[in-house]
Amino acid sequence: MAEIKVPELAESITEGTVAQWLKQPGDTVNKGDYVVELETDKVNVEIISEHSGILKEVKAQEGDTVNVGETIAIVDESGQASPAPEKAEEKPEDKTEEAPKAEQPKAEEQPVQPAAEEKAGSQRPIASPAARKLAREKGIDLSQVPTADPLGRVRAQDVESYNPEQAKQQPAQPSKPAAPAKPAAQEKEGKEVERIKMSRRRQTIANRLVEVQQTAAMLTTFNEVDMTNVMNLRKKRKDKFFEENDVKLGFMSFFTKAVVAALKKNPFLNAEIQGDEIVLKKFYDIGIAVSAKEGLVVPVVRDADRKNFAEIEKDIMDLATKARDNKLALSDLQGGTFTITNGGIFGSMMSTPILNGPQVGILGMHSIQLRPVAIDAEKMENRPMMYIALSYDHRIVDGKEAVTFLKRVKELIEDPESLLFEA
Repeated sequence: MAEIKVPELAESITEGTVAQWLKQPGDTVNKGDYVVELETDKVNVEIISEHSGILKEVKAQEGDTVNVGETIAIVDESGQASPAPEKAEEKPEDKTEEAPKAEQPKAEEQPVQPAAEEKAGSQRPIASPAARKLAREKGIDLSQVPTADPLGRVRAQDVESYNPEQAKQQPAQPSKPAAPAKPAAQEKEGKEVERIKMSRRRQTIANRLVEVQQTAAMLTTFNEVDMTNVMNLRKKRKDKFFEENDVKLGFMSFFTKAVVAALKKNPFLNAEIQGDEIVLKKFYDIGIAVSAKEGLVVPVVRDADRKNFAEIEKDIMDLATKARDNKLALSDLQGGTFTITNGGIFGSMMSTPILNGPQVGILGMHSIQLRPVAIDAEKMENRPMMYIALSYDHRIVDGKEAVTFLKRVKELIEDPESLLFEA
């Protein structure tokens, strides 16, 4: 017999949720076959079998949380587990014979049913991996641990400060399962509701965004960019660009180049805080926010300062495709130094983007709209204008540096040919 275990996923990921089994007990498994898909905080990961044989047993069901190193399936390498389907056929006959016996002790069945219902109705508490580990070590039920987190996420400090005596004083409160009183009231009023369990990734996005707002001194500054010259240059060069590079020339490569140039002049926006130290990063791995089915993800364009426009456009296209097909690897998402998000593709005119921690800066792009612009004291023209927003962590980025950064991005976009001369 061989075991299939949860492999090391990434440095910061210690557990995942079983999304779906790709093989079922009794199926033939070859070495290298994908067996199960795990949903982690960042991406979905397909786990392969290191052995050939018959999948004899799965030890975790879809929706269960499993830890790195945990055995989740057994493979029979002898390949003689095929009798399993015959047993499955015998079971219904056995059950029909036992059915009348099960009807007799009705009084004994009644207490079992509520327990099963409670089990089915209970939801696994949302908790950080550190909190789960600490709770296991202390033998604490996470569902009993109170937390101050707005989303109800149990953290390690909540477990640490939990007093077991509180649980002993509350055994006579099984009234809490009766909390579904709200849906009942809504049903009486004739108002329909639908409850959808948050995916693991959506929970992580929610928790991290709240965490950033609670820990960072976040501020946003705005400017507007005249897109006339970029649009003219793009219109003039796009056909030849596509012929030579087999990729379309979009706006993102211009903004990525402009951001890198502005970061070089304002290095504290390409940094992060670690304890009481500021870590200034001498490389430029730019995250590009992409809307995927499971929620927003931020794959990273590596070494953007060393790439030309075509290479940046190809990277963005490949990462966006992988994100929408749920094929991103963990390495695609890790280590970004600054983020660009484009709400304009959905029609957003102005917004205040939230930092992608531990980064200290994020640039928001918006819709391009024709607006009247004063060319000089006497002349007005309709120009394609875009509002841009920079959210930054005021703990290490001062207002002067933030405004200077945004002004530099504006200057470079309004004079796109100058990007060719930026180091």
